[in-house]
Amino acid sequence: MKRFLLVLIIPAIILTSCAGKKELNRTSNNVQDGSSFQTAVVIQEKSEKTGINAEYAWVKANHPGASSRSQSLIYHDKKPYDILKIKTADGKDLDLYFDISNFYGKF
Repeated sequence: MKRFLLVLIIPAIILTSCAGKKELNRTSNNVQDGSSFQTAVVIQEKSEKTGINAEYAWVKANHPGASSRSQSLIYHDKKPYDILKIKTADGKDLDLYFDISNFYGKF
């Protein structure tokens, strides 16, 4: 009976531990918090005007009360990014990265 239980329990433990690791990796790779090029917020808009508006709407939704300090364009791995420098409502300076390749240069 003990052997039968071990045959059932050990595979179950292995499967649950693997599933937990896979979920952790998937989640950490898909975070789009804008804190770096790797986690840049991808803007899906197709024109400059709506794209820039979408960037500021994202900031407003994710950092309520923040004020904009500057905006700059930079290329990284041959893709255009906007970097918005903001001051959060609690006074912290943040750089936010936006992948603008879907709309950059499209009027």
